[in-house]
Amino acid sequence: MADGVKLAVIGAGYAGLAAAVELAAAGKQVEVFEASRVLGGRARATQIDGFTVDNGQHILVGAYTETQRLMRAVGADPDKLLKRIPLRFEFPGEFVMAAPRLPAPLHTAFALLLAQGLDWREKWAALRLMRGLQAGKFRIEPDITVTAWLDRNKTPSRQRRLLWEPLCIAALNTPADRASAQVLANVVRDSLAGSRSASDMLLPQVNLSALFPEPAAQFITQHGGTVHSGHRVSSLRREGDAWLIDDTGPFAQIILAVAPYHLANLVPELAPEVAHFDWEPIVTSYFRYPAAMHLPRPMLGVDAGLAQWLFDRGQLCGQHGLIAAVISARGRHLDLPAAELERGIHEEIAKLVPNLPAPLAVQTITEKRATFACVPNLQRPGTRTDLPGLWLAGDYVAGNYPATIEGAVRSGVAAARGVLDT
Repeated sequence: MADGVKLAVIGAGYAGLAAAVELAAAGKQVEVFEASRVLGGRARATQIDGFTVDNGQHILVGAYTETQRLMRAVGADPDKLLKRIPLRFEFPGEFVMAAPRLPAPLHTAFALLLAQGLDWREKWAALRLMRGLQAGKFRIEPDITVTAWLDRNKTPSRQRRLLWEPLCIAALNTPADRASAQVLANVVRDSLAGSRSASDMLLPQVNLSALFPEPAAQFITQHGGTVHSGHRVSSLRREGDAWLIDDTGPFAQIILAVAPYHLANLVPELAPEVAHFDWEPIVTSYFRYPAAMHLPRPMLGVDAGLAQWLFDRGQLCGQHGLIAAVISARGRHLDLPAAELERGIHEEIAKLVPNLPAPLAVQTITEKRATFACVPNLQRPGTRTDLPGLWLAGDYVAGNYPATIEGAVRSGVAAARGVLDT
């Protein structure tokens, strides 16, 4: 039962809903305010050509333990909603690295030793790099760019292009010449160098709103809370020892789980916390082909192409004939007209699928500020603010992870526990 103390969360993305679920599970009365009518924030469902898809195709990994824990808590079974595939990086005709079902750390060692597309010199160089990370307890001091770190370790160029640079882009959504080597090391520590299951890829088999946000909202309401979708908060002010949201409340404590560039509109005092941030885009193009068309695998990389990763949503979600092409971070693709970009990606898909017809429809979604740029030594704000009763949650809040679903969830959990501790 709720204890009568009213708490609020502003923002119903993964961070905000993770915080609200933790609070509701602890018996707190919580209200969630979300500007959009679709839950999930920057990882949400959208409609394209009769399909429910995502505003950007995401993958999770087995190391995302908090996301899986909260999914189970709200009745969203990750074993049913996520397609678990042992680690596999594949660029057809160029490179394949697949982790065998061996206990850690043998699975990673054998994945590198058996990789197709690298010679033995490159394979041993990759193993030395991993051993060096482990010997240094995955600390890179001072923090430098991934490119500088690879230079320092004399990493062969082909290994960079086919392994480390794609991993960096996929995990940090920041090009290697700008990305933090320390944050990449954190990701490697918990995934490639973790347990065998921690390196598994978890591919959503439902849209991102159905994966966690919608079950979380149901959980919150079942525990006495409220989720106000379609409610854009216009004012937030302190009155006495509580907060008012658009003159409603009072709320003893509030968790701000909005995108960082919205902080200034709600609480101008917090704007300096993120004024130094830069942003990286994610472009997702959806190609609809005849239903019989499919890729050789659910997920494939594209070497030196316009697209970086291709996802067969027929194999993942039963949306047969629908291919999602993802391009993370900045690059030459941003300078191309949409029609030229889509034509180029179609040609890349055609190299993998014999006799591929022209797409029946194409739609491209560009999230210009999908994530913060994860650069070395980035100062990220903490969960607790200097304002009484006001907390921050989001993938940009200080933590070990880059801007990922797991980073967002962990920040929400940390904010909720901070509230509960006070």
